[in-house]
Amino acid sequence: MPKLRNMLIGAGIAVVGGIGTKMAVDYFRNRDKEEEVPETEEDVEPGSEEEVAYATVEDSTIQEFLDNSFGDPGRYVPSRAPKIFEYQGFQCMVIWAYDNKNEKNQLLAFKYTDEGREMIASVGYTGDLTDYNLSLEETPFAIEVNGEQINSGQGETDGTDEVDLVPAGS
Repeated sequence: MPKLRNMLIGAGIAVVGGIGTKMAVDYFRNRDKEEEVPETEEDVEPGSEEEVAYATVEDSTIQEFLDNSFGDPGRYVPSRAPKIFEYQGFQCMVIWAYDNKNEKNQLLAFKYTDEGREMIASVGYTGDLTDYNLSLEETPFAIEVNGEQINSGQGETDGTDEVDLVPAGS
């Protein structure tokens, strides 16, 4: 699991405890903060394609990441516990934030590779409208909006109170 820990270090995000595993279906459905995993000598790796390895992080480091990444301190303010995980060989980070400039909620998803960080999903949503820009077609993920999965393209759909990153086809 050194890739997941290296990804976090590179993003400037501090881990709280260790890295744990969980069944992917349970991990992706949880909208609350994950339980902290006790620190161990070695990080844990997923035991199967149905498991995800995840890390819980220090909340303040997410705000620092957003401020540094977008160059507009305070524009994005975290609104929900982030998901930082490895699933089927993909190291990803998903952040839910409120966009103070555009006055809407935002889901921001990043994929990490040896070449660096790539944004794979940006979804802005209010109760009236959801807009999206997705590049998930080469990943095992989709965005779920109002019970519908979308994995590529730019567009708009009905408004919503929640948007989730989920395994495609789940």
